[in-house]
Amino acid sequence: MGTASHAGRNYDKSNVSILVVDDEEMMRSLLHKILSREGFNVETAEDGIYALERLSEKNYHVVISDMKMPRMNGFELLKEAKEKYPNTGVIIMTAYGDTYTVKDALLLGADEYITKPFKSYEISLVVDRAYWRIISEADSISS
Repeated sequence: MGTASHAGRNYDKSNVSILVVDDEEMMRSLLHKILSREGFNVETAEDGIYALERLSEKNYHVVISDMKMPRMNGFELLKEAKEKYPNTGVIIMTAYGDTYTVKDALLLGADEYITKPFKSYEISLVVDRAYWRIISEADSISS
């Protein structure tokens, strides 16, 4: 655990910083536990406003955000994060079957999405995909 490969490239997951944003303490705790166990460096925020404060203080590779939150919902956070921190990947979590939300989130620039409920291995795969997409885009820009 702790390392992964993609297209022949290895990376140390402990170097990947993730911000989990959800107003439900149980979901934040669960995602923190799953992703930390996978070796990622994980921090949490209870809403979009607090998440933006955290983003202004530290560089996160990936933000995983719930859509429905008080004060600032996932769409608002997604728009702000992509505008201010374009190199940060954003994964949107939404309730099962909410295809309009997923479509809108992808149009606004979400890198990935996952529907609740999900299995622990699914969130790890989605994070890996988002991380590699960001790295690939950064490589193509610098080439």
